[in-house]
Formats: sequence, C-alpha cells, structure tokens
Amino acid sequence: MRIEQLVRQDMIETEFTPLASALGGALIGLASVLLMYVRGNVLGATGILAGFLQPSSSTDWSWRATILAGMLTGPLIFLAATGGFPAIEVPVSTLSMIVGGLIVGVGVTYGSGCTSGHGVCGMARFSPRSVVATLTFMAGTAVMVFLTRHVIGL
Repeated sequence: MRIEQLVRQDMIETEFTPLASALGGALIGLASVLLMYVRGNVLGATGILAGFLQPSSSTDWSWRATILAGMLTGPLIFLAATGGFPAIEVPVSTLSMIVGGLIVGVGVTYGSGCTSGHGVCGMARFSPRSVVATLTFMAGTAVMVFLTRHVIGL
C-alpha cells in the first residue's frame, strides 16, 4: 500500500517553512527585546490591546498605538513587497472562530496574559508564572490535537 493511500485526503496539513519561521521568530524576539529595553514593557498582544483601550497615560497609549498600527500595516507592507497576500485557509466556520476567540479571551483573563506574552517574554525573563503557563498551553495543545485528530477524527 502506498503512503499516499495511508494519509487521509481531508487531513489539514501545514507547510514546513523553516527559514520564514526562523526569520519571523527572530523578528518577534528582537521586537520583544527592544520594547523591554526601551520602555521596560512586555510584548504581549492582549495586554497591549487592553492598555490601548484603557490607557493609564498619553505616553502609555502612544507606544501601544504604534505597535497596533504596525500589526495592522504589516500585511500592507507584505503586499507592497511581494505583490500579493499569502493564501490563508481557515478550515472552520465563522461561528467556531467566534467561540474560539471568546474562549481565548477568557483564558487570557484567567491566565494573566496571552501565549505571546508568556511564551516569548515571560520565558525569556524566567518568570515562574510564565513557565507554568507555557507548559500548560503546550500540554493543552497536545491533548487537543490528539483528541481532535485521533479520537474525534477531525
């Protein structure tokens, strides 16, 4: 039996992109270090957005607005540089994305931060809370992937 016959045809696979992934990771790491060095702030996306919506001061709002503007204009810079957007396929319904977003929002609230804040910045600072949070994210992800792919069969 050929290997192609063993792989389910409807299984979602991701493309292996080590160079692009390493470059992206390096840029996120550089941005995290620069923000910590220049402002003493952690680069956690949810915390940045929350502080933007309810700033403690005008200087607090301005750096958050700058980072959010970069997040919003990044795809336009990519478009200008490459002539197109990358193909993105979302294999779930809009309702599933909304429910997932709400669940993430609850998790961010109870977890005192998002995966980017804990995984990138917290781990780099050897924060015990971030180490536990990141290990929990990774274990939860492994369990969910196993359940959805091998038990439920999605």
